[in-house]
Formats: sequence, structure tokens, C-alpha cells
Amino acid sequence: MKLLKSFEDFIFEAASWLIFYPLTLGRIMLHPLKTMEYSDREQTEDTDHRYDDALSPPLLLMVTILLSNLISAAAHIAPPDATTAMLKTITATQQNLTLFRTLLFSLIPLIAASSLVRRQGKKLSRQTLRPPFYAQCYLAAFCAAFVAVGDVFLRRPELSNAVGATIICGGVLWFLAVQSTWFARKLNIPRIKAAGIAVWATLRAIVYMLLVVIPIAYV
Repeated sequence: MKLLKSFEDFIFEAASWLIFYPLTLGRIMLHPLKTMEYSDREQTEDTDHRYDDALSPPLLLMVTILLSNLISAAAHIAPPDATTAMLKTITATQQNLTLFRTLLFSLIPLIAASSLVRRQGKKLSRQTLRPPFYAQCYLAAFCAAFVAVGDVFLRRPELSNAVGATIICGGVLWFLAVQSTWFARKLNIPRIKAAGIAVWATLRAIVYMLLVVIPIAYV
């Protein structure tokens, strides 16, 4: 009976994503900062009631990466050439590729969250890191959606590269603009200084991503 109950819960949860995934993505698009504040409030709720009317931020990020992989497959965009044994393992299945890309992309909210915690003068711990990390995952998920769509335009020869580049640049600029405002509010600092923090945190995250990807792809 417990196994049947668990299966029922899984079916309901997975089916509910059809409603709450676009709903949550729409909230981020229309009211990104309010959605991040919502995430902060949900961290104070008990575990059973957290994100009851939305997808949790890490789950939203993972589903977005999964959908981007499926879109790429539907557009007949081949995965990276498996030049190493590790890369061959990662690209062997959609599950492995989704998990790896999700962990890779999560470096962006992780670095932003740790930057906030340090500048707030708090001790870096799981307790202090979790709320800003979750809030940043909402931004990262929406930005990942832009990148995924733009990537399809860039990698399909019959589509416009200019449109693809515009979509990706628009997503990145949106991400940095919202993140700058978030830093400004959280740290009570001018927007210009907050923008510098946002850009620096994002650049550091990209460097860390490259440090992960390059050995896997070439060593």
C-alpha cells in the first residue's frame, strides 16, 4: 500500500507540473523580484507546504533544462561529440545530460547567493545560503529558457543567427538587470554598485563552469 501511495503521489506531483511550471515561469517574467521574495517567504514554511502554489526553484531550473534538451533533440541538434569517457557517460542518456547541465547551471545562483551572504556579513552555511540560492534559481531558470531558445536558432543553419544571438543577449541582460536590483535591495546599496556585483558574480560563475567543462571535454 505504501508503494501504491508513493506512486499516486508521484503521478499527482508530475501532473501538477503541467499547471505550475508555466504559472511559475509567468510569475518570474512579470514580477521577478516579487517571485524571489515569495521564495524567501516559503523558506519559513514547514516542508510539506513549501511552494504549494508554484514549482520550487531548483525543480523549475531542472525542468527548464530538461525541456531545453528535449527541444534541442526535436530540432535535431546533436549533443556535443563525446571526446572523452566522462563526456560519453554524460551524453549517453537524457537523464545524465539533464542532471549535468542542471548542476552546471546552478553554479550561477550558487555564486550569486554566496556573494550576497558574504557581503551581508553572515557566516556562510547551508542555512544562510539556501534562501538566496533558491531565489536565484528562479532567475537562472528563466534565463536558461532564453538561452535554450536562442541556442536552437544559432545551431540550425536555416534559422537566423542574429535572432538567436538577440534572444540570448536579451535573456542575459534581463537576468543581470533583475539581479542588480535584487543586490541593491538586499544590501541597500546604489544600483551601479549592485550591477558591478551582479556582473562580477556571473563572470565568476562562468569561469567555474568552464573549469568544470574543459577537463570533462578534453582530458
